[in-house]
Amino acid sequence: MSLLGIDVGTTGCKSGIFSETGELLALAYREYDPVTPKPGWGELDPHEVWAKVQETIREVASKPGIAPIQALAVTSLGEAVVPVRKDRQILGPSILNYDTRGYEYGKQLSQQIRNEDLYPKTGNIFGTYFSMVKLMWIKKNQPELYEQTDYFMPWSGFISFMLGSDPAVDFSLANRTLLFDIKAQAWSDELLRFSGIDREKLPKPVQAGTLIGHVPAGIAKTLNLPEGLPIVMGTHDQCANAVGSGAINAGQAMLGMGTFTTIVPVFTREYDPKSVIELGVNTEHHAVPGRYVSFIYNQGGSVVKWFRDTFAAVEKQKADAAGEDIYTRLFNEVPNKPGSLVLLPYLTTTGLPHFSPHTSGVISGLRLTSTRGEILQGIIESILYDLKMTMDPLKGVGLNVEEYITVGGGSKSDVWMQTVADVLGCPVRRMKIAEAGVLGCAIIAGVGSGVFQDYPSAIEVMVSTGDGFEPKPENVAHYQRMHERFMTLRGLLQPFLEEHAVEILE
Repeated sequence: MSLLGIDVGTTGCKSGIFSETGELLALAYREYDPVTPKPGWGELDPHEVWAKVQETIREVASKPGIAPIQALAVTSLGEAVVPVRKDRQILGPSILNYDTRGYEYGKQLSQQIRNEDLYPKTGNIFGTYFSMVKLMWIKKNQPELYEQTDYFMPWSGFISFMLGSDPAVDFSLANRTLLFDIKAQAWSDELLRFSGIDREKLPKPVQAGTLIGHVPAGIAKTLNLPEGLPIVMGTHDQCANAVGSGAINAGQAMLGMGTFTTIVPVFTREYDPKSVIELGVNTEHHAVPGRYVSFIYNQGGSVVKWFRDTFAAVEKQKADAAGEDIYTRLFNEVPNKPGSLVLLPYLTTTGLPHFSPHTSGVISGLRLTSTRGEILQGIIESILYDLKMTMDPLKGVGLNVEEYITVGGGSKSDVWMQTVADVLGCPVRRMKIAEAGVLGCAIIAGVGSGVFQDYPSAIEVMVSTGDGFEPKPENVAHYQRMHERFMTLRGLLQPFLEEHAVEILE
């Protein structure tokens, strides 16, 4: 038997089929680009993404020799929602979390709701990236779309819905709307009244791993799937990555190294709200019952991609034509010792907990002798300095990470892996299968459909880790000093860079 995992991200989607022992049997990927209709806006076209998702499913499901698929689950990006009708008609674009629409409501609401009241209810600290403010903007500025919409579906639930499931959302993605009561595990009456969003326009919140439907005959035939295939409720993409890396216990953290560079620490108890609020850290349900996670992230992978496309565009074309990996060539240019450049790598909207919708970047320490490899080194080091800025203080509230498990494209680089261990001062292991999101979904599908008794037994047979990297004491000391320089630079320039970004957007 086999299990199907589907991963829908901001810039691409994947489908993967795994055996019940964790062997990757088939994988397909399609890329797409967010649309920017106006400065500061960011959207995904649901028609395009749904078409690309179907292509990946059809490709993997049509591969010869695949054992019968037992169940599927979908993981996805957070915050963004898709407006749909009950008859599964798509009504409009999906506004992404970094889109500036709703910013005016964010400022207004943040003055009326104290984080001390919001955090115990939602596990969140207020921000303008949540679905709530985007929905408020739609209701005010696109009232016809709002009225015509039966459900505003987070992406995991949307793809499952298009495949034939009931309209549902798991607890983790419901949390990303800022309308979800984390303790009651239901939509919050108070926040719905406050925002003016109608409850009936939101899907039903359920625990990840819940059976939510079956693939009907028409869709099954189109995608070469078994008729009646169980659809299991998936989860937020980083939760799926954590499951797929085996990070389900306190003290473990998944480090995703894709478009977003994301640390997902796992914990089982509540922390003092005052301390966590001061650090700006949010909390949501893990895919695994009884576990919670936080997200500390930036768009580090996007910055590395910008570097590639800006400093090696022609070489990338040649490498692609020759079937070579341009990143291997670029990382071979990184010096074999810690770097001296410091960047504020905020070339686009920053991540949590230091969220800023308007910002720009800077490189400090450039000289005529600076090389391309040193600039790339400075980028990956500073991406990690930004994460370290939050992870170090979390130790003071008792959230200690004893091991990072890395997934995603960046984890393929030994240089980057060793830098992670040295900057964060903690052992790091990478997965043998880098596609942890689709693997995590396959595991969720297996648990939800009864193939596995529980998550520990599924992870034991399906998850395998690869090489480990230990921090080098001499490098740790160097990076501690460089991190202090990073913090000094950030304190001096961040307000200016945010102001400059607003001028650029205007």
